[in-house]
Amino acid sequence: MMFDLKWWQKAVFYQIYPRSFADANSDGIGDLEGIIQRLDYLQDLGVDALWLSPHYPSPLVDCGYDVADYTAVAPEYGDLATFQRFVDEAHRREMRVILDLVLNHTSDQHPWFIESRSGRDNPRRDWYIWRDGRAGGPPNNWYSTFGGPAWSYDPHTGQYYYHFFFREQPDLNWRNPAVKQAMFQAMRFWLDRGVDGFRLDAVGTIFEEPGWPDHPATITQAELGRLWRDATTEAERKIAQAEWETMFKHQVEQPGIHELMQELRALVDAYGDRVLVGESEQIAYHGDGDNELHLVFNFPLMNSARLTPAAIRANQQARLAELPPAAWPCNTLGNHDSSRMYNRYGDGRHDAALARLHLALLLTLRGTPFLYNGEEIGMTDLYLTDRSHFRDSVAHWTYEAAVGEWGMTAAEALALAAEASRDRCRTPMQWANAPNAGFSPAGVTTWLPVNPNYAQGVNVAEQAADPDSLLNTYRRLLRLRQETPALVTGDYTPLCEEAEEYLIYLRHSPADNQTCLVALNFSDRRQEVTLDLGGRRLRPLFASHAHTQGEEGAVRLPLAPFAVYVGEVGQD
Repeated sequence: MMFDLKWWQKAVFYQIYPRSFADANSDGIGDLEGIIQRLDYLQDLGVDALWLSPHYPSPLVDCGYDVADYTAVAPEYGDLATFQRFVDEAHRREMRVILDLVLNHTSDQHPWFIESRSGRDNPRRDWYIWRDGRAGGPPNNWYSTFGGPAWSYDPHTGQYYYHFFFREQPDLNWRNPAVKQAMFQAMRFWLDRGVDGFRLDAVGTIFEEPGWPDHPATITQAELGRLWRDATTEAERKIAQAEWETMFKHQVEQPGIHELMQELRALVDAYGDRVLVGESEQIAYHGDGDNELHLVFNFPLMNSARLTPAAIRANQQARLAELPPAAWPCNTLGNHDSSRMYNRYGDGRHDAALARLHLALLLTLRGTPFLYNGEEIGMTDLYLTDRSHFRDSVAHWTYEAAVGEWGMTAAEALALAAEASRDRCRTPMQWANAPNAGFSPAGVTTWLPVNPNYAQGVNVAEQAADPDSLLNTYRRLLRLRQETPALVTGDYTPLCEEAEEYLIYLRHSPADNQTCLVALNFSDRRQEVTLDLGGRRLRPLFASHAHTQGEEGAVRLPLAPFAVYVGEVGQD
């Protein structure tokens, strides 16, 4: 029953990228005060929990994921008092708040690392991973996932330090108990202020294989990059993924990680009803279902080359079967690192209809849904055409590698960098058909350019006034989920499993004595569906089309192109 579930099982989460959400002080950068001013909007939208991307002080080499102080607020976002008011105001509106927590690494500007690199005898030297080189080079042949060696030489102390990400993001040495104690204390700092949990960044990279053996890959990182770029089929993507796993096998998913997750779980459990969400698709992070992370993302669904009924059915069958009995699923179709849903799953012709369809899918599958700010108005990727506008270091690295190593022209490199850049999905929120889309006042230069399509209706103000807008579809479907127990608590049973163009499934909750049927037409053609529900009839709860009842207990369900239908199945 609904009241037997934890809040994070019933909630719909909404990710806020603070730099791009709302600018209250007119400096072109989003801030906490701006979020506070938009909490009524979020409450009206119908979300239950907010995930705040990093708000910590940072030199912004990796857009805030290079943390310089775990127990403070970046000055451009506000201060601790404003942060506390944000949490309190969200709670007053019955919305929970979780924070991004970067466990694997810090910024090289963090005081811990500044001390660590100051000398080999510094007490914090072993808080990071330092090694002697070999034969005039790094300790081994490991790569950084963002390109180049995973080791950077420090001439002051004559050793190399390890970084899985950018060189400005040195990895913490989690095998040092002092590091664990300091990071646990940082978690308590925020939990003591009422934060409801954490989204744990890059959990799979926390430990490395002892002994530091060379990886056995037979191709270079540049060659691997070309494999990814040239992959056009699922088989080719699997080959590229296998090569990546070979190259990084000693740097991810190492022994010790699950014991650490159990310690983190015990820490948050001591605070009561809090949640840990892992940036991972690995079911193993659930542990026995009740002793590690509460939620991990269903990234295989999000990473589907195309969301088809067959792909979704296969994903659900595999994913739900793998979950431990006490574990709870979690679904998302977008975040700050991936193309926006409108681009990622659109076909260039029916994007608006598909956006509604994919939202309905996300909100009616079994599990906790995560939304990303701006998806509710159909924000799209913005491909930057001026290199000076790039803020994502991935874009700069891609451009330089394309020109310097891959032999591309400047124009080709710029196009590739724009495609690789995560800036494209992080542009300012579009609040109105006004200068700077209402994010900042006229005349202010925003930290990233505003997507000009705010003037074509992709903004909150105009969509709020249009009952048929994408925004109001979000509001209706979110309200439907809140009011329909089976869509939250129910199990998942696929119907019409041979259908190639439409997806139909039941969500059945015995405890709530409710069964719902969800029908989604993924094609641009009308579908005539006849269902045998054992004489039971359907009562529409949400329908984007007309439907009729068939004869002799059968249910005839005509599905218009890209139709969404949710109905309650009557009792026997």
